[in-house]
Amino acid sequence: MESTPRRDEGSVATALRDPRRLRVEVLAGLVVALALIPEAISFSIIAGVDPRLGLFASFTMAVTLAFVGGRRAMISAATGAVALVVAPVVAEHGVEYLIATVILAGVLQVLLSLAGVAKLMRFIPRSVMLGFVNSLAILIFVAQIPHLLGVPWLVYPMVAAGLLIVWLLPKVTTVVPAPLVAIVVLTAVTLLFAVDVPSVGDQGELPASLPSLLVPDVPFTLDTLRIIGPYALAMALVGLLESLLTAKLVDDITDSHSDKTREGWGQGVANIVTGFFGGMGGCAMIGQTMINVKVSGARTRISTFLAGVFLLLLVVGLGELVARIPMAALVAVMIMVSVGTLDWHSIAPATLRRMPVAETTVMLVTVAVTVLTGNLALGVICGVLTAMVAFAHRVARFAEVVAVGESDDDGGATRVYQVRGELFFASSNDLVYQFDYVGDPDEVVIDLSRAHIWDASTVATLDAITTKYATRGKTARIVGLDPASTARHERLSGHLTGAH
Repeated sequence: MESTPRRDEGSVATALRDPRRLRVEVLAGLVVALALIPEAISFSIIAGVDPRLGLFASFTMAVTLAFVGGRRAMISAATGAVALVVAPVVAEHGVEYLIATVILAGVLQVLLSLAGVAKLMRFIPRSVMLGFVNSLAILIFVAQIPHLLGVPWLVYPMVAAGLLIVWLLPKVTTVVPAPLVAIVVLTAVTLLFAVDVPSVGDQGELPASLPSLLVPDVPFTLDTLRIIGPYALAMALVGLLESLLTAKLVDDITDSHSDKTREGWGQGVANIVTGFFGGMGGCAMIGQTMINVKVSGARTRISTFLAGVFLLLLVVGLGELVARIPMAALVAVMIMVSVGTLDWHSIAPATLRRMPVAETTVMLVTVAVTVLTGNLALGVICGVLTAMVAFAHRVARFAEVVAVGESDDDGGATRVYQVRGELFFASSNDLVYQFDYVGDPDEVVIDLSRAHIWDASTVATLDAITTKYATRGKTARIVGLDPASTARHERLSGHLTGAH
């Protein structure tokens, strides 16, 4: 009887009929909105734009994806990865070209998603996902360090108090999200006792008006396309990769499935909308998504929508109060998010002893590249490439050639070789050296009934083997091919080398 509630857990209609679930969604949206404000301001500074562009982007991304996104309860907003990509556009050509870049990136994300780019997620192995999760946990923690350096000593006990609240309160009650309690309590302390510590307002000026619809003031020419095209493509790819990986992570946490293609083109639509409202663009935010899903327990689009709405209401309507929120409270929340995000089991000594070295290496490469560059997308790409090399090396060792004997055929001796394993470029390149071209009789049979041909490299190798026998006046016959290997061999054999 428990399966029905789990199926309906992410339904907006179910949440609206369930006061308890609705309360969770509303409070989760509020907590996320509070956590988004300093992040959006910080990323705006990285991109070299007014903080309003980051805050407006966070509002439009969240609200749009609440309707068109494929992963319920995921949070998308202005992000550091996107800020790093678009910063050169702002520095060299100005904000108007940035907005045009964001719109074009959104269009590219829609086109790439409809072309099936989300299907590439199946090629990301578990070890890369573990590296992705662990590296983002490290990055979330590292991002808090600047807020702990060169600050008044009162910041440290306040952070400690925030950590205790977020850690201990869920053991007592889950009626109100612990991060929200920590933020309210620490803000109240600073206001009541006039504690002078860094606050949200110190991060940048908050907007005093609503975003308005606009069209970027750039020439609609090929020269403009040449300027913004490379940046738009980079932003589209980085945004898609981070968003799809985050969606998969939320799938695992909530034990549910999401439409990755819809999430991809939904991100594109959100960036298009964001561009026309003057925002800096963005993608999925892992830290805020973890606050929403893992810490606060949100499961529906309501929390995503309200995160955007609350963000706008807070910065425009309650800007003076929000500006007084101590950064210590938000730092404490994000540190606990990083602790909860890290996959501790994957780095436990017992797990590392049991795990193959290649798998651990892939995870470490993903983490190392991500942490050193601050780019999750680059870390994942390097992790996937490392996994591919490790897989090719492992599979290559499974191919072997065995001489199974000789037989008399019409009065002449025939040597029979049996090739076993998966034959592709990594395993077949050394195949040519495993035959006795000089000592073998005039008739040679190469039995591939226990092998499979996967690529042109293998066909070229088999051609080289039969050619080596032919130059010595001997005949080598290939037998036992399965239908797929036969089709590939017949199509390519004899056509892979030309006269020089």
